[in-house]
Amino acid sequence: MDNAEKKQKAIEATHSLSSYAMGTDEVNIVCTYGKISIWYGRQTAAVIVGQTLISISKIDKTAVHETELVCDFDKITEYESSGYILVSYAKTHNGYRAMFNIPFYSNKALYHLAESIIEDLKKDDVHLDIYWNGDDSDIDRLSEEFKNIEGWKVKDITYKDEGKHRDAPKP
Repeated sequence: MDNAEKKQKAIEATHSLSSYAMGTDEVNIVCTYGKISIWYGRQTAAVIVGQTLISISKIDKTAVHETELVCDFDKITEYESSGYILVSYAKTHNGYRAMFNIPFYSNKALYHLAESIIEDLKKDDVHLDIYWNGDDSDIDRLSEEFKNIEGWKVKDITYKDEGKHRDAPKP
């Protein structure tokens, strides 16, 4: 740990985080209490998608992503067999609107989620909200976990008590 990192740890120990932004040129992640927001750019490599989802799962197995899908009734059971948890469904004019929770404790569900993100990236950027129980120490642990991803850096930190931003440390 260099002097800049030690100084940063001292600041974090006395200030409560409001948000913590990090990522690469292709991925942006903003962590707050209760939510992790992810933006995957179209050029995001499949391995990066997998690494980010697995890293979150390592830190908080209770994390969950909620998604709404319109599909045939038979597809609902396919999603359930992939680890998705059906929350509700309703008949619509073009099939069934189904709400699912995707639990991060299920490797099968994470694999299926990663596959769908990679498929969606062929058409457009992907935005994903994950709900979790993370606090300052979990955000710090997640940041450490993400450092294993090539090109990963801290982009911005906002503290609650001061409402101040702290830009990422200069390399």
